[in-house]
Amino acid sequence: MSFSILILDNVDPLAEKVFEERGIKVTRNHNLSGEELHQEIKKYDGIVVRSSTTVSADLLKSAENLKVVGRAGVGVDNIDIEAATAEGILVMNTPDGNTVSTAEHTCGMILALARNIPQSVDRVKNGGWDRKKYMGTEVHSKTLGIIGLGKIGAEVAQRMREFGMTVKAYDPFASVEKAESLNIELLELDELLGTADFLTVHTPLTEKTKGLVSLENADKLKKGMYLVNCARGGIYKEEDLSQLIDNGYVAGIALDVYSQEPPNEALYKQLKHPHIISTPHLGASTEEAQEKVAEQIAYQMSDALEQKNFKGSLNGKSISLITNKEVQPYLKLAEILGSAAIQLAPENANNFSFEYSGACAQYSDVLTDSILKGMLSHHVSESVNLINARHYADDRGLKIRETKVSDTKTFNDLITVTFGEDADYQTISATVFGEDDYRIVEIDGYGIELRMEGDIVMYQNVDKPGMLAGVSGAMAKQGINIGALSLGRTDKGSNAITAVSVDKELTEEELKPIIELDGVNALKYISLNN
Repeated sequence: MSFSILILDNVDPLAEKVFEERGIKVTRNHNLSGEELHQEIKKYDGIVVRSSTTVSADLLKSAENLKVVGRAGVGVDNIDIEAATAEGILVMNTPDGNTVSTAEHTCGMILALARNIPQSVDRVKNGGWDRKKYMGTEVHSKTLGIIGLGKIGAEVAQRMREFGMTVKAYDPFASVEKAESLNIELLELDELLGTADFLTVHTPLTEKTKGLVSLENADKLKKGMYLVNCARGGIYKEEDLSQLIDNGYVAGIALDVYSQEPPNEALYKQLKHPHIISTPHLGASTEEAQEKVAEQIAYQMSDALEQKNFKGSLNGKSISLITNKEVQPYLKLAEILGSAAIQLAPENANNFSFEYSGACAQYSDVLTDSILKGMLSHHVSESVNLINARHYADDRGLKIRETKVSDTKTFNDLITVTFGEDADYQTISATVFGEDDYRIVEIDGYGIELRMEGDIVMYQNVDKPGMLAGVSGAMAKQGINIGALSLGRTDKGSNAITAVSVDKELTEEELKPIIELDGVNALKYISLNN
């Protein structure tokens, strides 16, 4: 069978060479309008894109013969994976192709920032000199703080250690053993912010990482530190950048990524600050990286079309399961439970047990993938899916034990995640009640019944009169409405666990009055917003 591929974006010619060597016909066209693309795409078995083309649900509906979408790079924000899965179209990317390139660019930005290289180059080119004005600082003997110890973060650490830097990191999902193997000390986030001379982020943009550094938490920063971001725009609050420098909190900032690309007028105004250096998202822009991702995606797509291998697939298992309605509720349950579990687990935990009881036990393999997807999506900058979840878990040094129990317990189907004896909460169990109705039913042996959705405050307390009134009162004073609650206890007057569903996302400041209540312990805030 012969196949045809349409290359829509500026992908290195090496991709064409690989496809042609595999006997696949290739067409390259970067200039199709919306309607033209809807008509043209009908002719092809596969398309290759970078970030310029948006592969929307409407476009995929026009793609009558499309079998695979290939992204020559990591990010797939421009591809509607859910719609592709529903249409039975494979989506692939090349997550490792840009690792070295982005790490090297980050290191270059650190050095350029420390020595005022871009500013002084511009000065000399415009006929100036001003040596004293561009006095820099050495990175040797300084502390590099890294947020996110994935592949890129680890590569940056390895290179900057050779410059004599001490490397410390914050990654609540990295094991101590993994950090020690990289000669990195793990710290709490606030401690890292107050310790680092240079801070670089290698984490996804989530509700937790958005505005991770801003004027609001500037007092936590080591005075005169430097900020670097080659990961995702918006991790540092962009509207605060110039004030962070002018107010003396930060000495300089280096950015390669922006919340809007190209930046809007307001952000361009920020970037004009003399102590901010910026590049136009060049992290992956090396000849080697572009050749690597072009070659990789061409091989991967060719193998997939020929049914030989599905390496790099983001939705392969999902496609095989999408028509199996029995599995779907369990997959959703497992992913949400994974998200809830990692927010309950202690930071840097790396030993987890997953137990499946009842009918869902027969799908334990893929359900473990789904739990890991829910867990890792909070802390991995790359796109995590059912195919690569175990790969990233191994990369982070996680140890997973699976247990299947054929006998049913209180509920016909139950998934339980166990964290370990040292955790404030050691186990969490959940089940499916009905369509889109996923509930926590047990925490540490306490019967709790609460829908897994929205924002949840969970805490341990002494079972005595007035406890719930105290918590609800603290919430009411701040305009926090309680949507639902569940209290679990063993005996009268013993300890209890309370889970409260609230109607809004809470900040640390809003949680503080609850944490300070006498008798409230081990408070955890869980956000399950999609």
